[in-house]
Amino acid sequence: MCISDNHILSKKKDESVKLDFIQGSMILVDKPLEWTSFDVVNKIRFALKHKLGVKKIKVGHAGTLDPLATGLLILCTGKFTKKIDQVQGLDKVYTGHMKIGATTPTYDAEADEDQTFPFDHIDQELLDASTVNFMGGIEQVPPIYSALKIKGTPAYKLARRGKEVVLKARPVHIHDFVTELQNPQEATFRVSCSKGTYIRSLIHDLGKSMDSGAYL
Repeated sequence: MCISDNHILSKKKDESVKLDFIQGSMILVDKPLEWTSFDVVNKIRFALKHKLGVKKIKVGHAGTLDPLATGLLILCTGKFTKKIDQVQGLDKVYTGHMKIGATTPTYDAEADEDQTFPFDHIDQELLDASTVNFMGGIEQVPPIYSALKIKGTPAYKLARRGKEVVLKARPVHIHDFVTELQNPQEATFRVSCSKGTYIRSLIHDLGKSMDSGAYL
């Protein structure tokens, strides 16, 4: 689905068959780099209201992608917004890169590195052995720079103000976790996981488990 305002309405050979966005539809978006999920929702909502000539239309996303993540973002419109919880509950697959031997406060490249660690001891054998410890059901602490709310305020807003942020560990399930060392400080990965998994936390914790550091 193109996010362009001029192409928001899908064209089909049979013009009599159109998606009824107000009654409910599902839109699959390839989220661009650095856009927030909320940015995508706003663009789609604005375009739909303009094209359909309505003042209001429900649009929501079925699971947040970080600004530095690209890929599938599922949006629901109209009555299909009631299906969001069902869609969010589905398993997910992520691929990406990790930097080894350093950490950042956000657990990704959005912030500058705050600590460095030895990494010469890390090889593919250690990576493989370490990922096994994260397979199955695990308890995971989300990043403090996340949208999780503490007494109504997103945790990342409190963290940016310098406030102490304490988030409780949550159960998640890792179905598959495969890594491939590219060079002494970089590896690629593929993760299949349950709803609620923070890949940033997974990579951060993997780095710690190898007596080093890592970030997404």
